[in-house]
Amino acid sequence: MTIHILLTGATRGIGAATAARLAAEDVTLIGTGSTDGDLADPAVPARLWQSALDRLDGRIDVLINNAGVFEAAPLDGFDADWSASWNRTMQVNLSASAELCRRAVLHWQERAVPGRIVNIASRAAYRGDSPAHWHYAASKAGMVAMTKTIARGYAREGILAFAICPGFTMTGMAEDYLESRGGDKLLADIPLGKVADPEEVAEAAAFLALKAPPSMTGAVIDINGASYVR
Repeated sequence: MTIHILLTGATRGIGAATAARLAAEDVTLIGTGSTDGDLADPAVPARLWQSALDRLDGRIDVLINNAGVFEAAPLDGFDADWSASWNRTMQVNLSASAELCRRAVLHWQERAVPGRIVNIASRAAYRGDSPAHWHYAASKAGMVAMTKTIARGYAREGILAFAICPGFTMTGMAEDYLESRGGDKLLADIPLGKVADPEEVAEAAAFLALKAPPSMTGAVIDINGASYVR
């Protein structure tokens, strides 16, 4: 049976690489991007889910939450700006993902079928991030905790959940950050000597979405060149 997949943030970086990788499999994929709606709007996740469900004949087997934002919020900025950045990051990175996870679990429970969730988190969930990115680290830590909770809560129903925690990945977002922070210094912190390629993360996402054994549910996969080893 062809696997039906909903992938958010599919238009660039890790998401685009994941969509390309899954194109080689027996899947039907709905990939969403910013043109499908701004996840900072709390009403958008439900709309994306329903639209994907309609396009996939009422069945979604795998949800991959990849969409996210990485925006600086300097500690000494204006109060309103700092709070707005915090709230936007939490809404896009965590709350929208949670809403989609909730709808996925309910969908599988109502149909009494198994399903899989793959959440793209970040190394920042474990080692933190820069002083201007408290909100980003907190949102990704929340995503990891949510993934583990889903795995523990619904494993007996065949509902599996996994997370991937990439370090720096060579996307446009990371390239800008590396340039602003001093690329040589940051690369020196990565024993492998290079940031990850989106295709490396995509390979892990495809494995978790399609082939990972059920006993791996709750697993968090690190892809960071040994820059943070747990």
